[in-house]
Amino acid sequence: MKKILKKCVAGLLWIVIFSVSASYAQTNNSDNEYKKPLKQVLTEIQDRFHVKIKYSEDMVKDRFVPYADWRYKTTAAATLASVLAPLDMKVNEEGHNAFKLKYYEYSRITVEEGREKLAYLSSRYNDKTSWEKRKYDLRPCMLQALQLSPMPARPKSKPIITNKRVMDGYTIENIAIETLPGVYVSGSLYKPLKIKGKIPVVLCPDGHFGDGRYRADGQYRYATLARMGAMAISYDLFAWGESLLQFKGEDHRRSLAMTVQALNSFRILDYLLTLKEADPNRVAITGASGGGSQTMLITALDDRIKLSVPVVMLSSYFSGGCPCESGQPVHLCGGGTNNDELAAMAAPRPQLVISDGGDWSANVPDTDLPYLQKIYGYYGKPEMVQNAHFPKEGHDYGKSKRLAMYDFVAKHFNLNLNAVKGADGKVDESKVTIEKYPAQYVFGPKGENLPANAIHGFDQLEKLFNK
Repeated sequence: MKKILKKCVAGLLWIVIFSVSASYAQTNNSDNEYKKPLKQVLTEIQDRFHVKIKYSEDMVKDRFVPYADWRYKTTAAATLASVLAPLDMKVNEEGHNAFKLKYYEYSRITVEEGREKLAYLSSRYNDKTSWEKRKYDLRPCMLQALQLSPMPARPKSKPIITNKRVMDGYTIENIAIETLPGVYVSGSLYKPLKIKGKIPVVLCPDGHFGDGRYRADGQYRYATLARMGAMAISYDLFAWGESLLQFKGEDHRRSLAMTVQALNSFRILDYLLTLKEADPNRVAITGASGGGSQTMLITALDDRIKLSVPVVMLSSYFSGGCPCESGQPVHLCGGGTNNDELAAMAAPRPQLVISDGGDWSANVPDTDLPYLQKIYGYYGKPEMVQNAHFPKEGHDYGKSKRLAMYDFVAKHFNLNLNAVKGADGKVDESKVTIEKYPAQYVFGPKGENLPANAIHGFDQLEKLFNK
């Protein structure tokens, strides 16, 4: 009985599809641009090419394809590209004869398109003079794109510092800085237990990883840098961590997130360089994923950064899919730029690009690194940009990547790498204490200590930029 019922339902479904198709066939001509519903077109493509296309109903609802039948090509992939082009949509191949419908990402192009764009950008300069003209044309435009030109006035409030903890060879303090009136960024400041003279400063902007700046691999990194002799500060993404006391999680995917995150880095560095133990000649920045995007951007814009380590983010064909990375028109400056040019703006300052084989940074060794070496070569210092590539690893700031960063920073900033090595001569992170969330909160377990002047809601943030 069930089999008979299934056959009847299937039969009725084909009758409906045939009826809809027939009605469109009767009226389908140039007067109505040969329009067909997207859902119908996808069904027809699946049937013609014997493929499976995954999509949600909301993605196809009320969408029509102009000149639908004229868009057929010899393969399913080519047909889908043609059909979806006017709708700002695309598909990802997920296996043999399997596709998934996605909204188009302007921040992501093909690998070959990325190489072509990089070659074009590279052709625009051929020596130090022409490159520096390009760089100094880009920088003011980037600041304007971020709505940071002129730079907003810095609030006069003092940082909020709480709950100092003494660990094995280092200390931790929770810190919050008011970066705009009523807008706070929270973080954790790690310092060596014993400080003699001036020490390096390392900014550690967070990326899009679970647990944010509280995760274990981050704590290993910050604490080990402190045990080597530097002060390292980790801090929340906008509308992540304690920033959620002021804004909603969805606000992170607004274009102003990119602006606030950049401003947070500038303001944090402003404060750290007021500390008597901070060495302004040894300032570094390193982060992975979205933190890697911030690393390249801040280094490009701020000459106070003397060394950078962008991790699993550099790519000629991907500029970061989150609005906090590409939401503002930074990458449209200078007639169009990309993250390779942003990374090149660090030259001739030391830079270690860390990449892997499991994401968009897979082509760094043969595409992005030669370009960067060319730019650094204009200054006679091609050796100052290096690449640590891990072809069998994925998108993270794992131990092997941390080890590469420790070596690079220790070499250029004269840090004591031996202080963190075990009896076997290898870096030992086991002396780092991994803390739970509450210990790292500035404003208390429930945000009860958030300052009274703190704003609440994205609309209030927008007003600060629309005065």
